[in-house]
Amino acid sequence: MANLFMTNEELGKKDDDHKRTKVLPIRSSQWNAARIPPRKTLKRLAIALTVAIFVYLFIHNIPTDNPIRDRRHPVYRPVPAQHPSNAPVIPKLNSDRPWKPPTKPETVKQKPKLIPEVDLKPVSDVGYNGPITFPNLAVSLQAIYETQGTSPTNKNILFAASSLKSAAKLLPMACQMGTELRSYVHFALMSRSDIDMEQLQAINGIDQSCQIIFHDARLDKSTESSKTRLSKGVSRAFHHVQTYMHPQTVLVDASGEEEEYFLPAARGQASEEGFPLIELPEGAQKHLAWMTKLDSASLAAWNKVNVEIMVYASTGTAGSLIRLLKSLSAADFTACAIPHLTIELSHDIDAATTQFLRNFQWPPSRANNPTHVRQLTLRHRIPRKSLTEEESSVRFLESFWPADQHSHVLVLSPNTELSPQFYHYLKYALLEYSYSVPATMQKWDSRLLGISLELPSTHPGDALRPFSPPSSSKKATPAHQQKQQKKAPTDSNTPFLWQAPGSNAVLYSGQKWTELHKLVSKSLEFLHQQQQHASTTNPALKFFTQKQVSKHYPSWLEHALRLARARGYFTLYPSPQTARNLATVHNELYHRPEEYRGSDAGGGSDSGSWNEPGKQREEIRLSPGSLLDSLPAGGNLLPFGDMPLLDWEGRTTSLAEVDRRAGEYVDEFRKAVGCGKLEKGKSQMGEDDEEGREDERTIFGNGVKRGGVENLFCDQ
Repeated sequence: MANLFMTNEELGKKDDDHKRTKVLPIRSSQWNAARIPPRKTLKRLAIALTVAIFVYLFIHNIPTDNPIRDRRHPVYRPVPAQHPSNAPVIPKLNSDRPWKPPTKPETVKQKPKLIPEVDLKPVSDVGYNGPITFPNLAVSLQAIYETQGTSPTNKNILFAASSLKSAAKLLPMACQMGTELRSYVHFALMSRSDIDMEQLQAINGIDQSCQIIFHDARLDKSTESSKTRLSKGVSRAFHHVQTYMHPQTVLVDASGEEEEYFLPAARGQASEEGFPLIELPEGAQKHLAWMTKLDSASLAAWNKVNVEIMVYASTGTAGSLIRLLKSLSAADFTACAIPHLTIELSHDIDAATTQFLRNFQWPPSRANNPTHVRQLTLRHRIPRKSLTEEESSVRFLESFWPADQHSHVLVLSPNTELSPQFYHYLKYALLEYSYSVPATMQKWDSRLLGISLELPSTHPGDALRPFSPPSSSKKATPAHQQKQQKKAPTDSNTPFLWQAPGSNAVLYSGQKWTELHKLVSKSLEFLHQQQQHASTTNPALKFFTQKQVSKHYPSWLEHALRLARARGYFTLYPSPQTARNLATVHNELYHRPEEYRGSDAGGGSDSGSWNEPGKQREEIRLSPGSLLDSLPAGGNLLPFGDMPLLDWEGRTTSLAEVDRRAGEYVDEFRKAVGCGKLEKGKSQMGEDDEEGREDERTIFGNGVKRGGVENLFCDQ
């Protein structure tokens, strides 16, 4: 049997070579199969076992963490119940931060920022152009579901970079913003470098205290990719980030250190996706450190805010005007595009002013102005005669009209001199008090008439009466708290709210400016009707001609004060220490407004001139110090509820008292123009006061402020 197959010679032939013979079936009582040598059996078993082990190992090690490639939409695996070990840690935001700044931790001395040695040669368009995939982006994006990234409105802020040098500039700002705990701060690396993310953090001194969520948004084979593929990769990365994060704004470095493909791709995707893109200029870490104090809602409005500057130069103010324009040219406008400047000139222009304006450049030659657009408008008055109060007010107010709700106007007097940092504070305060989450929830902007850069030294009703700014302890409080308040130390370095508006250096809200237009228009129309049958006992004429503002100030300020009193508006004034970094008003070259020259000063203690010996106002000397160091709360802006509130006469008051006196003033106004009082339960718009049931503990209680200007003149 051992040679069963080897000794049969006919076994290899085909069956066709043999005749078929009928073989009778033989049924054997016992059949034995041929035995195979044991050596070959073991060999076959070994081969089968080896194949089985190979198949098992192959199936067991198939990768399961790679997402499915989909050219239309990013597809990620479902979020597991527990975070993977490499998922970012979601920081818990401090809900109390908008009200009270948290105690700052001790500053940790960071290691020197060394850029690792990588190939920084220019990217060529010759290289790998395969399908675009992100091996490491899915894990971090799916782990941020707690930040509500799928909602268009959230608290996510993204810093993005492709160059390691740009990353070194952005990471310290991201770290500072993260420690404020007002937003979820993310950082996405879209580089062609293969540096490890942990190494990048270590080089730049970033640790867990920075509260940054990192995302590796680099392509596969990024070091071999062509410029075209890298550019497409940036666009697709932003698309995925927008889908799963919805950042309220994206901050990138625009100092010239970025890869040439990055910024064009980021701009194009920002336009397509609709997310705000903030391009930080050179020196942003130093000059724009205050922006790390803002929350996500404020930063989302960064590119929306538009400010125009308006200067009213009357006759005889040549020296003051030149000084003001020089300080404007020296100001730092890295926070935004250069504002448009309008200068209102009188009929008589002296030779010094003419010569200076001929060579004056706006924007300044040192400013970044790639389009070379001239942002300067000069308006020269035709009439030679002096203007009346009405003509002066109309001419000044007509110089500006807001294009939308984000347009505002900065009013400057020729006597003002500005600090180089004034615009940083202006935008900082405007974004915080008009667009931040607490401002939106409590409607701070509905009460804010303007933001002053100047700390007033006199009362607007009596220009020769000194004014002392209040301290933080001088707030209207219940009687049982007054004794404790007197024992507490006072702090004079605090901003405050005052119903009295200013005219030297004040940013007026665009919405309030439109209300001021309506008030002046309705007032002039009513006065013209009354003057046709004028009478010395006419209460309306007496009400409108009785001045509350000194004649040392322009006539339009009287209308602004009426609006503030009727609506319960107030102006934000800086603390004495902050004012030294913003603006000062000189009085050695002071001239009265043109409409009041040749007349007395307005009676009482308001007579005289600032130029007389012993009556000159104390001037604030500008300081070259840091803006953040001058702010009282470690660089954070105080909420309105923590500031002293003054009525228009300069007395400490409360919000409820402001609303009560505003209602009384509205009744007085309507009585003077022949209207009755508003019915109880009605707002000034004549509608049911449904909002009156809101929580009265909020900083903005419901009152007469909601009414329109038309309701002051019986136009319901």
